[in-house]
Amino acid sequence: MAEFVWEARARTGELRKGTMEADDEPAVQARLRGQQLMPTKIKKKASALNFKIGTGVDLRDVVTFTRLFATMIDAGLPIVQCLDILCNQTDNKHFALVLRDVKANVEQGATFSDSLKRHPKVFDQLYVNLVQAGEVGGILDTILQRLAVYNEKAIKLRRQLKGAMVYPSAVLIIFTAVLGVLLGWVIPSFKTVFKDLGGDDALPWLTQVVIAASETFVSYLPFFVVGGLAAAAAIVYAYRTPKGKKFFHTIFLKVPIMGPVLRKIAVARFTRTLGTLLSSGVPILDAMEIVAKTAGNVVIEEAIMYSRAKISEGKNMAAPLMETNVFPPMVVQMVGVGEQTGALDSMLGKIADFYEEEVDVAVAAMTSLIEPIMMVGIGGTVGVVLIAMYLPIFSIAGKIKAN
Repeated sequence: MAEFVWEARARTGELRKGTMEADDEPAVQARLRGQQLMPTKIKKKASALNFKIGTGVDLRDVVTFTRLFATMIDAGLPIVQCLDILCNQTDNKHFALVLRDVKANVEQGATFSDSLKRHPKVFDQLYVNLVQAGEVGGILDTILQRLAVYNEKAIKLRRQLKGAMVYPSAVLIIFTAVLGVLLGWVIPSFKTVFKDLGGDDALPWLTQVVIAASETFVSYLPFFVVGGLAAAAAIVYAYRTPKGKKFFHTIFLKVPIMGPVLRKIAVARFTRTLGTLLSSGVPILDAMEIVAKTAGNVVIEEAIMYSRAKISEGKNMAAPLMETNVFPPMVVQMVGVGEQTGALDSMLGKIADFYEEEVDVAVAAMTSLIEPIMMVGIGGTVGVVLIAMYLPIFSIAGKIKAN
């Protein structure tokens, strides 16, 4: 089967567009006429267009679409009409292509969730499963509202995660750049001055150490660059392997200062996602599998899948979570209380709210802690270099004055 792009006129004279899978153009024409549409243009879809669909769509576009779609469904508009309005309203051309394709498939008789499933890069497994649960339960508008809230909180968590990762990386890059400038350009200039002044033979020990470090850096700079690039390539390669990714993800959760922040973000994401799925009627085993795939950390994913396996054997959730030693005891105890009271989804939402606030505090605390460390590190390095470079000048000046 091939995919065709079509344009057709409705009985009202309205021009409609979409895509359709069919064996040939006559089959497309027959289907369109069956939908009381008069074809005006049918063209086989280029393979390059298939690569465009599902890319270039931001999560904020999906959130906006979900909120508007929920409002229209709640107002009683048909799904096809909602999609038609929204695909013409969005400013994102890639997202408009996706929505037109979804609309065309719904018009052909596919369910809304199955049509969304064609674009996994835009609508992930969590989104599709919740929509499917909403269709089955007849509460699609409610599910879409929950999805919009969930994705808004996901955007916030993603922003916090970037803040937790980007800031330390920026500090390290700035420190490395300052150190490179000092070793590569500033210190060699002072060394030339000392030689011209004739004080190169009896330099203070601190000055000799700094100059030796500068000479080593300049002499072996190509090796440092090649070695750094090789190390970076090795890390990237190792990260792409299952064992390597697990190793780095374990380190991420245990590293001082940043590790606790990343763990709190993981807990917030786990509880928010699982709570949203359970409150929407998704079976717990299916929900656990979806949550594991969206965990973002291999260690967390394995812990969730281990708990899922134990739940499938008839055990409750709290005990396996405690066995993994990944989730904080407070989280496990609250999950246990939620299971006992039959309000697990509500309890998970409360845990998520608490940890999202904790993430805000933790990121702010980490930032305030890194700032003085950065100032001390860069300031201390510059201070040591200045002292080392000015000590010989003071000594030479004293000798000149004595003579």
